[in-house]
Amino acid sequence: MERCLVVGVLNCTPDSFSDGGRFETVRGAIEAGLAMAEAGAAWVDIGGESTRPRSVPVSPDEEQRRILPVISELSRALAGRVTLSVDTYHAATARAAVEAGARIINDVSGGSIEPALLSIAAEAGVGLVLGHLRGRPATMMEAIEFQDVVGEVSRELLERIDSARSRGCTDVWVDPGIGFGKRLEHNVALLQDLPVIRRAVGVPLMVGVSRKAFIGELTGRPPGERVFGTAAAVTAAVLGGASAVRVHDVAAMVDVVRVAETLRKST
Repeated sequence: MERCLVVGVLNCTPDSFSDGGRFETVRGAIEAGLAMAEAGAAWVDIGGESTRPRSVPVSPDEEQRRILPVISELSRALAGRVTLSVDTYHAATARAAVEAGARIINDVSGGSIEPALLSIAAEAGVGLVLGHLRGRPATMMEAIEFQDVVGEVSRELLERIDSARSRGCTDVWVDPGIGFGKRLEHNVALLQDLPVIRRAVGVPLMVGVSRKAFIGELTGRPPGERVFGTAAAVTAAVLGGASAVRVHDVAAMVDVVRVAETLRKST
């Protein structure tokens, strides 16, 4: 199996659930991105709008103000050694980020909020991560209903893959959207049955579990103290066949992934 990539989370926001306000300045965000690359991140995912539950949406202009200087500078500084992705569901921001140097678009909505984003990815020839989300981040926790979360998420991701490919996207990944409109039992089921999802969708999986609320529910820890719970969930993701894990604590999770990869290859 291919190696599992470590994706560093770089939130240039004042209100993200675990690191809001840490990297609001351009210089601070750039230094954080460089540190993630040095720690072993294969790519850095840069976002300018929080997608936590009940988050307040921002305009594409404000989102771009926060992230474009960071993407431009990191693109120059890293010179292709580490891939940059943009975490956005706005088509205009995706286009601007690609022009600034991003080579992957990571859309938590899977193209469902602004479908034009899919065409931008196809025209630019960049990678695309399609997340699973019903509705919008601000309201996604208000009306959660699944009869078969693994089957439903798999089917809905397949629909989004088909939509992306119909617009010309070729380098497509999916993210099962752990924490996005799912309760504890749904998140646990998705992690337990990642191999089922991987076989169903037929494309690489990026899994984001880092510091998320379900880990807090299980451990009683606040976001900043969930590194060990995250390590356990990342291990489960790697053993389940994830091709990438999206994390905040890059250096620690590089070690976790390397050990988990060895266990995965020996089974």
